[in-house]
Formats: sequence, C-alpha cells, structure tokens
Amino acid sequence: MREQLAELLEQGRSALMAADTADALQQARVALLGKKGSMTGIMKGMGRMTAEERPVIGALANKIKVELEALFEERAAIVQQQEMQQRLASERIDVTLPGRTHARGSKHPVTLVTEEICDIFASLGFGVEEGPEVEQDFYNFEALNMPKDHPARDMQDTFYINDDVVLRTHTSPVQIRAMLKHAPPVRVIAPGTVYRRDSDITHTPMFHQIEGFLVDRHITFGDLKGVLTTFITQFFGKNVGVRFRPSFFPFTEPSAEVDIQCVICGGSGCRVCKKSGWLEILGSGMIDPEVFKSVNYDSEKYSGFAFGMGIERIAMLKYGVNDLRLFFENDVRFLQQF
Repeated sequence: MREQLAELLEQGRSALMAADTADALQQARVALLGKKGSMTGIMKGMGRMTAEERPVIGALANKIKVELEALFEERAAIVQQQEMQQRLASERIDVTLPGRTHARGSKHPVTLVTEEICDIFASLGFGVEEGPEVEQDFYNFEALNMPKDHPARDMQDTFYINDDVVLRTHTSPVQIRAMLKHAPPVRVIAPGTVYRRDSDITHTPMFHQIEGFLVDRHITFGDLKGVLTTFITQFFGKNVGVRFRPSFFPFTEPSAEVDIQCVICGGSGCRVCKKSGWLEILGSGMIDPEVFKSVNYDSEKYSGFAFGMGIERIAMLKYGVNDLRLFFENDVRFLQQF
C-alpha cells in the first residue's frame, strides 16, 4: 500500500500541474480526493492490514492528502490569474460607442401647469391649502350658499355617496375649511382633484381645479381684477387681452367670468373661440356675505374675493391641446411632448 500511495502522489502532482483551467483542475481534484476518488479506494483496503500497519499507513495517507490539497490551492490561484488575464485580453470595451440610456420620465402637463399657477400666486402672497376629495354636503354646498333643493346644485352633476357625503364637485370646500381654521386676513389657493358626472371632448368625470380667495378689510372688486390680471399676464404673456363679464355663482356677489384673447387666432376669430376672439378661463367674484355667516366672519368688517379655474382648461390653452381626454389616456407619445 505504500507503493500505491507513492504512485498516487506522483500521479496527483502530474494531473494537477497539467490542469490549465478551473474546470479541469476541479475534475483532477475529484478524481484524486473525492468520495469515489483514488485516495478513497486505497483507504478502503486498510481494513485488511494488521493493527500495527494501520496507524503508519493512515499517517502517510493523510500527509499525501494534505500535500495534494495544498498543491490544488496553489494551482487554483495560478489558473484563476491566468484566466483573468485571458479575459482581459479578449474582452475589450470600445469607449467610443455611444452609451445606452434609459428613457427618462417627466412631470405630467397638468402637474406642470398646477405648479406654475401655484408659483405665480405664491409670489403674490398666497398660501396653499388642501382638503378631502370625499366631502360632506355642508362644505361642498350648504356653507357655500347652496342649501338643500337649491337650483344651483343642478349645475354640479354630483356623485353622491349618500345624502350627506359627496365626491367634491369643486375645490371651493377648501375655502370654507380654511376660513374656519384661520381668522382674517386669509390669502389661499387650493389645487386639487374634483368629480362631476360629465364626459366629452371638453369634460371628464375627474379633473383638476384651483380655487383661490382673499379675505381682509377693505377688499374690493378692483383688488380681484388686479390679482387676476397679474396672474393672466404672467401666465399667458403681457400682450394677452383680458375682459371680465357679469355672471352668477351662488357663493359670490357680484360674480364675473374672466376671458382672455384667443391664444390660437390672436382675437381674429377661429373654431376654437367660436369666432368670438375670446376664451373663458375662470370664474370669480366677491364672496357673498352668506358664506361669511357659515364661517363666523363679520361681513361688516371684512370682505373678500374668490376665483376658480379648471387646470386642464388652462393647460389646453397653454399647450394647444384640442381634446381634454388626452390628459388622462397616458399615451406616452402625447406625454413625451412635455
């Protein structure tokens, strides 16, 4: 058995030194020292030895096993380094090739317009308030001078959850919540999502509005005109025409619709403005004293104005979009333009 072990050592050295790849080296190790390898086969014959021979042969076998294991580790380090050098020599990078970039997203046009509007009003001293989209009837209607069975409720096309809870039809409820929370003076805009039962090329069941209001002593309709004219000229440009038309809203008196000169035809008349040369962009007015009663403001001391606009409507005019539904279809070809 001594001769077999000596022969195994020589064969093992030759096999490990000849292996020039990691796979070949591992195969040589398994053949020599694995469970079914040559060393295991030799060791099985120790059962036929005398009690005096077994310790001697066992010690010799362990010595040879340790030597072959050490040789394997040494060769493995060398082979690994050689393979690394071969890979570095064969795998080259052409640094002149253009990089592969991933498409980057951008803000939605409605978000872009909302942020621009908020920035303009922030420069005029307005803060930002938010409120719940699932709203109580009191905040959405009654506190805004629209009691039960008021005909103005028919203008809203409301989604009712129950008799006292609705999906808010405008962001005006935030006006009530803000005035209940803050004493005058108050200067706030309230962007958010609103819901109405309507759907065509200019209406969707869900859309976005910005409500704004200002309450203080001695506020007049002139202040309203000044603030809105400043906003419009900053948003659409200094040369755009602006006009105020008498209108009706249950929570403002007097009330006015605000039009701008058609941004498509420049006021000469086209299909978009229905040949009028003007486009409606928002509603406004002086806050009705009945609204002040709902929030315990003294209408003898304080006055204020409010206004509201549809953000998609503003975005359509700014970007020349002819179908409101494009803002909600998430067509990447459309969104990439912004």
